[in-house]
Amino acid sequence: MILMQLSWFACVLGAAHHVGWIGAGSAVAISAWHVWRAPKPRLEIWLLCTALALGLIIDSLLASNGLITFASGVIVPGFTTLWMLGLWLGFATTLNSSLHWLFARPWLAIVFGALGGPVAYWSGVKLGALTLGPVTPSLVAIGICWAIAMSTFVLLFKHLSLNPEVSK
Repeated sequence: MILMQLSWFACVLGAAHHVGWIGAGSAVAISAWHVWRAPKPRLEIWLLCTALALGLIIDSLLASNGLITFASGVIVPGFTTLWMLGLWLGFATTLNSSLHWLFARPWLAIVFGALGGPVAYWSGVKLGALTLGPVTPSLVAIGICWAIAMSTFVLLFKHLSLNPEVSK
């Protein structure tokens, strides 16, 4: 959790100061170390890849609809940035460690996503990494997206944990 928080600050503060690549690089390094140390590396890789896919889809949808605007790092207009994908990677490293207890409580995981997602994005706004479109609709959309993301993580974890090939 501590490494994820350090990576979060590196991504957000890096983006606010137009050096988002620092945060993205830290997230990749921490994720690689996390997989290397994981008792079930295949499961971790699946969770990390799912987080990247969800991050790409969710944040690109939010950006293309004007609900979020990135301070820096936009390569293709309407798509998310590498530093935002770094945030998703960093978050995914906590799923099977410090947030593992949420998998046994799917409704709590959904509520956690619905509330925690908007808080994280609002923190990014306050630190200068992004701006929101109309604030209330943006935060509601982020909450819905994160509730969906957390339910996806719960379902995926349960499915993969029961698969003997992945859960090694």
